[in-house]
Amino acid sequence: MGKGKVHFEAPEAGRLPGVEVFLNWLNAESDTDAVLKAAISHLWFITIHPFDDGNGRITLAITDMLLARADGTSQRFYSMSAQIMREKAAYYHILEASQKGGLDITNWLKWFLDCLYYAMDHTEETFAAVAKRNRFWDKHKETIFNSRQQQTVTALLDEFYGKLTTTKWAKMTKSSPDTALRDIQYLIEKVYYRKKQAEAGIRLTV
Repeated sequence: MGKGKVHFEAPEAGRLPGVEVFLNWLNAESDTDAVLKAAISHLWFITIHPFDDGNGRITLAITDMLLARADGTSQRFYSMSAQIMREKAAYYHILEASQKGGLDITNWLKWFLDCLYYAMDHTEETFAAVAKRNRFWDKHKETIFNSRQQQTVTALLDEFYGKLTTTKWAKMTKSSPDTALRDIQYLIEKVYYRKKQAEAGIRLTV
C-alpha cells in the first residue's frame, strides 16, 4: 500500500517558467505549426505542474482546445484525450523520458503525432460501429424488444468480449436464468441469431 511508482514530481518554484509565461506563449501569434504547438503545450504545462491537483485534466483540456483550433472547426470527431487514456502506460513512459531528457523533445513530438493519428483512426472504427448499430435497428424497427433485450443487443453491437451465455444475460439484466433463456429464444426466432449449444448455456453471435 502506498508504494505506487511516482512518474513525475513537480519542480520547485522558480526552476521553470511559470503559468504566466506559458499563457503568454500560448496566446501569442506564432509561426509554429498548430498541431506541434498543441504537443509542446501539453508537455510544457504538465511539466510545470502548477497546481496541487487537476494538472492532468487541465493539460488534456488545453490539448483538445489547441487541436480544435488547428482543425479550424468546432466539430471534431476524434478525441486526443480518450486516445491518451487508451495508451496510458506508453504516455507515462514517454512523458517521464521527455521530462528527464533535456531540451530535445523530438521523441515526444513523434509520440504525440502518432497518438493523434491513432485517435483519428479509432474514430473511423467508431463511425463503423455506429453505422452497424443503425443498420441493425433500422432493419428490425418493426420488431418488439423488451428493455432487457434492448440492453443486451446494444451490448452485443458494441464492444462485447467473449461469449454471451444465459448466465451472463441474467447477470447483465438482473433477471432469472429462465427469463434470460426466454429472451434469448425470442431473439433467435425474431432476429435470426446463430446459436451454439454449450454446457454453460446458449451462446450467441450476431
